Amino acid sequence: MLFREIAQGTRRNTLKLAENQAMQRRLYLDNSATSFPKPDAVHEAMAHYGRAVGASAGRGAYAEARQSGEIIACCRGRLARLFNARQPESFIFTLNATDALNLAIKGLLRPGDHAITTWMEHNSVLRPLNALRERIGVETTFVRCDPKTGLVDPDDIRRAVQPKTRLIAAVHASNVTGTLQPIAEIGQLARERGVFFVVDTAQSVGHVPIDVQALPVDAMGFPGHKGLLGPLGTGVLYLRPGLDEHLDTLREGGTGSMSEQAEQPTFLPDRYEAGSHNAIGIAGLDASLNYLLDRGIDALRQHEERLMEQFLDAVSRVDGLSVYGPTVLADRVGVFSVRVRGLEPAELSAAMESRFGILTRSGLHCAPLAHRTIGTLETGGTTRLSLGPFVTSEDVTRTVDALAAIASAFGMTTVEKRDGLAL
Repeated sequence: MLFREIAQGTRRNTLKLAENQAMQRRLYLDNSATSFPKPDAVHEAMAHYGRAVGASAGRGAYAEARQSGEIIACCRGRLARLFNARQPESFIFTLNATDALNLAIKGLLRPGDHAITTWMEHNSVLRPLNALRERIGVETTFVRCDPKTGLVDPDDIRRAVQPKTRLIAAVHASNVTGTLQPIAEIGQLARERGVFFVVDTAQSVGHVPIDVQALPVDAMGFPGHKGLLGPLGTGVLYLRPGLDEHLDTLREGGTGSMSEQAEQPTFLPDRYEAGSHNAIGIAGLDASLNYLLDRGIDALRQHEERLMEQFLDAVSRVDGLSVYGPTVLADRVGVFSVRVRGLEPAELSAAMESRFGILTRSGLHCAPLAHRTIGTLETGGTTRLSLGPFVTSEDVTRTVDALAAIASAFGMTTVEKRDGLAL
């Protein structure tokens, strides 16, 4: 009894000390949902647009309308620099990554076509493919992935190709496990088979270097508000030169160009950008891209790798904590799914916030087949922690300490929990 009282008091004091230290500031670890904080330049650019520009690009010849157009063109140019694209017009502005992927998938597939995708996909790929199955009879093969790492075997994709296969869609980095898929190999086999290759890069842009001239991709959808550090409501679809000859439009309307004709313009980017732009959002994205170009994606990747290594090493010593996804740094980005034994994911997130001021996301993360792959679909999913460029080594230490304290508390006996240590 005396030993239990001493151990109980030690655990309580340790937990309380960690709580007091952690609540000094809130720590945002949900960067895979949207990055936060943003560079100051993003807010300044949007404020300047809202206060001094305000006009819609292409809808007037006055100075403010021209300036709005220049901001959009500058942002397109920075995208081309960041991804080493041949022409800025290859980048189509969309509402978000989901909108971009819907355009690519629905614009390329025809009635009766066959598509291939993986079990690690986000609903932004799964749901459009399922909708096309119901509407026009598109068949889809879902290729399983390794339960431990989430990696897909390119040979499994190769074996899934049929004579009527028109499209392969694959996520670059998983929003559940952080797994980086071998998209260069998948893209090469797609080229060999004459199949279009669409990549969801929502979790990889801004985190790993991407060269669209070196990478065999036909289309690449991504948001502006995650790794690119821009505002919500911005997205981009990259099209390799010539793909527009095969890609149907999803919407038509005003472009500020060729207004005398009844049909949508056929040139890029106007062919796919109907209606007024989210110019204030693009102004913010332009500023964030400038920030990234100055910092360099290689440097940001090195920073993230150091944090990933620190995190993986530290959590490997925490009893009662499970971490999903690859342990090899080259196979992942800084997105981690975790579970504490005996605790629901939502309860873990609540404890991380209320006790330690650490903000995470729990659930299925809009990727049900990924959770089926790692075995967490039927048990409420996982708690997800995702790194960003402003996360520090001290933040990682604080996070691991919090996870260890919670795991330790839930490893206690029922009597100890009743005595006030349950979270």
